[in-house]
Amino acid sequence: MPIRPTRIKLLALLLAAPLAAASFASLAQTAPSSPVGNWTTIDDKTGRPKSVVEIYEAADGTLAGRVSEILQSDRGPNPVCDKCSGERKDKPVKGMVILWGLRRDGEIWEDGQILDPASGKIYSAKLTPADDGSKLEVRGFLGFSLLGRTQTWIRE
Repeated sequence: MPIRPTRIKLLALLLAAPLAAASFASLAQTAPSSPVGNWTTIDDKTGRPKSVVEIYEAADGTLAGRVSEILQSDRGPNPVCDKCSGERKDKPVKGMVILWGLRRDGEIWEDGQILDPASGKIYSAKLTPADDGSKLEVRGFLGFSLLGRTQTWIRE
């Protein structure tokens, strides 16, 4: 009995369906975009761009971030971290590492720390990238993640 063209098409469709479903499932499970790159920080109080932070992979495999550009500051174009302590005291904010120690845990990066140069305070930090990689939720908190502030950073 000869195989008809419609049966060949049907057979091909039946064989291809599981492959297409597997490909779609793997796309749905892809890891979020990496936060490595340049980000414009948006002040969570004013909604205005504040600085550009370069997030990079540190030598130990964690993520860190340094201020590469000051866009807006109440303390002039070249602010210093006058409220910081230790080695950061009175150093320029531009070029300063303000984010460090973040480790990937599934879709988020956590267990790091972030410095607020305006107050000199250091907080626990967590990064959550948007699925398309265009935005990054940066959460700074004390103790529990519920007690803190979140800023949305925009990828440059």
